[in-house]
Amino acid sequence: MKTYETILTETINTHLLKVTLNRPEVGNAKNTQMGLDLLDLWTRLLDDPGDVRCIVLTGAGDRIFCAGGDLKQRKGMTQKEWQHQHEIFERGRDVLLELTVPVIAAVNGHAYAGGLETVLVCDFAYAVRGARFALTEVTIGIMPGGGGTQTLPRVVGEQRAKEIILTGKPFTAEQALDWGVINHISEPGQLMTDVLATAQAICDNAPLSVRQAKKSIHNGLQMDLKRGLMFEIEAYNRLVDTEDRREGVLAFNEKRKPQFKGR
Repeated sequence: MKTYETILTETINTHLLKVTLNRPEVGNAKNTQMGLDLLDLWTRLLDDPGDVRCIVLTGAGDRIFCAGGDLKQRKGMTQKEWQHQHEIFERGRDVLLELTVPVIAAVNGHAYAGGLETVLVCDFAYAVRGARFALTEVTIGIMPGGGGTQTLPRVVGEQRAKEIILTGKPFTAEQALDWGVINHISEPGQLMTDVLATAQAICDNAPLSVRQAKKSIHNGLQMDLKRGLMFEIEAYNRLVDTEDRREGVLAFNEKRKPQFKGR
């Protein structure tokens, strides 16, 4: 795996990739370089995930997952410079959305603005108790531009999303769990253990099946039910004539754990 300036990558147990936003001195805020690093990483994984079957995305340190865009870098930016940087962030978001490999956000601390938008683009999230979440953009004269006005209402509903976005006020991990923003709250020191256990369970399953199922859910939600069902069966049919499908049925009948190869 390539070495990056602002993110760390670590392969765990062959099939699991841990990605860490690594600018803890500024709350893992996204600067232009981090945008470029993430865009490159996600693009490589979209093009060829190789042996990777699940990705865990977290932040360095134990206080902040990601504080959003780096406002110190943005101070004094021209309109052209600001928009160019944001286009890099947008491209990275769009590629992350299209990854066939599942991505779990391990929210190790506060996730504000673009940090929360990143969480919402992942497939699901676990968070440490005490983490706080917010879309604070309207408090500094802009608005969510990393997908927040579209992803958040799809999770929490229109009315609650309007309250969160229009006030810019933070909410707790407990509220995030209740509203569906996160799937699980971990106690301090337990987050990565919990996330990695779930990620490993995904890695143990047939990788082609996992990718097709994720694709069917993601794309089907953009369609009406009839078209969604048609998309699902097309995704399903592509799995019938695979080695992994034959191995899965054989292993079930032989009462053993299947050995999936992604073929």
